[in-house]
Amino acid sequence: MSKEKEMSFLDHLEELRWHLIRSIGSILFFAIMAFVSKDIVFGVILLGPSKSDFWTYKVLCDLGKNIGVSSFCINELPFIIQSRQMAGQFMMHISSSFVIGIICAFPYAFWEFWRFISPGLYPNERKAARGATFYVSILFFIGVFFGYFILTPISINFLANYQLDPSILNEFDIISYVGTITTLVLASGLLFQLPMIILFLTKAGIVNKEILRSYRKHAIVVILVFGAMLTPPDPFSQIVMAIPLVGLYEISILISSKVKK
Repeated sequence: MSKEKEMSFLDHLEELRWHLIRSIGSILFFAIMAFVSKDIVFGVILLGPSKSDFWTYKVLCDLGKNIGVSSFCINELPFIIQSRQMAGQFMMHISSSFVIGIICAFPYAFWEFWRFISPGLYPNERKAARGATFYVSILFFIGVFFGYFILTPISINFLANYQLDPSILNEFDIISYVGTITTLVLASGLLFQLPMIILFLTKAGIVNKEILRSYRKHAIVVILVFGAMLTPPDPFSQIVMAIPLVGLYEISILISSKVKK
């Protein structure tokens, strides 16, 4: 009799507890590393999109010069970041370090989760899901990079330059600024899991390419709604978020069409 069949319910709970402990431990490890590296985390990473010399702005400027459009160059972002709460900077230091810990530990934490549920799968199911941790991690980090280098600077640039009246100054609170960045980055990483979700649903027989094609219009509406919920309230950010998701949905249809029942 296999080890999985011999384990009782309490044994499974104990096994789950250790998987959770190791996952949380990995998150805390990277969070502590981020906490003690605040010069890099804040000065370079989090505050990077607020500076005109950010990588994305440089690429846009070079692109504009090549096509003869000078408006692509961003020389200044008209806003300042301040802390209006006594413990604002300290609490943001802790929370942002924790978010970075989640991002860095995501592959290991998912691997621990997969180690817990995989023994309960049939051999053919484990074979079909081979490489799940690798592909989930790759899609997650692609989404994270998209959120940080594409979605975040576009959102910040739009919101920083949007004015109701020239007399109104943009003075963003550090909590609002960092919260916007972390939300965009994490949301992008999670939403980029769409192909893997469709893959598992197809292998489970819940969806197929015909269903995905017939509900394409509905899916686009849902994607736009999610884009509106997870991005700042401006149309540019929502469209930028929606475009890759629509592309991922089309890729998911291709994946579903290649999966055998």
